Amino acid sequence: MAPQLRYVLLSPSPMAQARPHLLRRAVAWPATTCTLPTPKGLHRTINPLRSVACSSDVTNPPRRKGSMADVPKDLMDCITDLEKLFTVDKQRINELCDEFVKEFEKGLTEEGSSIPQLPTWVLGFPNGEEKGTYLALDMGGTNLRVCEITLMGHGKFDILQSKYRMDPSVKTSTAEELFGYIADCLKQFVHDHHEGVVKEELHLGFTFSYPCDQHAIDHGILQRWTKGFDVKGVEGVDVVPLFEAALKEKGVPIKLTALINDTTGALIASNYAHPDTKMGVIFGTGCNAAYMEVAENIPKVAKHNLPPDTPMAINCEWGAAFSDRPDVLPRTKYDVIIDKESPRPGQQAFEKMIAGLYLGEVFRLALLDLHQQGHIFLGQSVAKLQTSYTIDTEILSLIELDPFENLRETIDVLETKLGIQCNEQEAKLVRRLAELIGTRSARLSACGVAAIAKKAGLTKCKVGADGSVFNLYPHFKARGAEALRDIFGDAGDDIDIVHAEDGSGVGAALIAALTLERVKAAGLSRECMLRKGVSHAAVS
Repeated sequence: MAPQLRYVLLSPSPMAQARPHLLRRAVAWPATTCTLPTPKGLHRTINPLRSVACSSDVTNPPRRKGSMADVPKDLMDCITDLEKLFTVDKQRINELCDEFVKEFEKGLTEEGSSIPQLPTWVLGFPNGEEKGTYLALDMGGTNLRVCEITLMGHGKFDILQSKYRMDPSVKTSTAEELFGYIADCLKQFVHDHHEGVVKEELHLGFTFSYPCDQHAIDHGILQRWTKGFDVKGVEGVDVVPLFEAALKEKGVPIKLTALINDTTGALIASNYAHPDTKMGVIFGTGCNAAYMEVAENIPKVAKHNLPPDTPMAINCEWGAAFSDRPDVLPRTKYDVIIDKESPRPGQQAFEKMIAGLYLGEVFRLALLDLHQQGHIFLGQSVAKLQTSYTIDTEILSLIELDPFENLRETIDVLETKLGIQCNEQEAKLVRRLAELIGTRSARLSACGVAAIAKKAGLTKCKVGADGSVFNLYPHFKARGAEALRDIFGDAGDDIDIVHAEDGSGVGAALIAALTLERVKAAGLSRECMLRKGVSHAAVS
């Protein structure tokens, strides 16, 4: 059963650098819906862990009203060409799924796979009886979120949280500036909610959603930045000492207990609510997945001498899939341009086809190409189309949500957002392009889910999903469900994708709790382990 979440909007923080929205929520079992305020105080009702297979409107893609009979042949030919470019049919998606499985196996065995399959040292799922108060820090691609989470056992928890907007300049600054900013936010949080007085050191789970090599639960060497970050002095470096140095400099009484990825957090938080959850996925600014393997299937951790049946959460980092073999992916000429002009050419090939950061750019490039070929928007300025990343995924969402047969809202969106006037026939092409891009994203995303299910031998399970694209993009869930059926037949409905509203926050706290409990059970502090020469990773 889903938890009931009760939010109360508190007054904003006086912090000058950022103005977070402070939310408090208590969770009680069982219930199915909750009411919460949006950042502007408007209330909406959600089911926080609902299945995408609960009704036909989320399992079957939409059937559009209206006719293409009035669309001239020139534009119909363009639509046909776009459909050939962007459609990932049943045969193609099954072939790609098999390639994913091979790459997953390679990543578990050796270094150098395009899907690195990173061990997280999260050794098992929660049992629902965890207790204690923990901080969680979630550094995603857009926001910084600080939570204080009280685990009360019996599946109950209470959350106090502050959200800070990540200024774009921070994302391209230096290590000192980035971690100094994070430490400032944590210091402000402690000041606001503990009146600056903390009796004992606070334990924190840090959701750091970027590819890291981990040989212990509280350490991680950043492989590379993703999601538009390019902070100097961090790649190839253990991020934990950088973070701890900033905390010490700012005088923040916090101890990092666990460094995790948001997908691992989504996996653990969703399992906390639904014990049959076996995967966590993020479909947002970026994309990724995590699932639980057993040690005997992870040859590259053999040196740690874990018992063969030890569960280990694996951070797939599948956004980089096939970056070394991009022809495996059904890329278009627009995907090639995006990769070539990105800050990191040749990296994150899969992510650049499906993630929210890039969907609007694919759309922009296709529209600009059609204009330059003389098919659409003739005789008018398309200045905004000529600037990279002027279209975000929200515009595609608005177009797909247009309920009118004459596409009145699509025409309005193009005029207000892009300064382009178009007729109804052009709008039909524009809407079809948005559908094709959104559908491709959903189908490729589901392909990755299916590949994990095949690799792990999962025939029936839940998948905890989070991220702005999953949560907000129209028909994403239904299109993904259809792709699962294309791969597994009717059994695809047994791969049940559920919504994890607060995976990275609650998940980070749970992992911090599990880590402390494991260390306590081992009877060794970190200092004792170092003195005795015991691998911290093996018990954390």
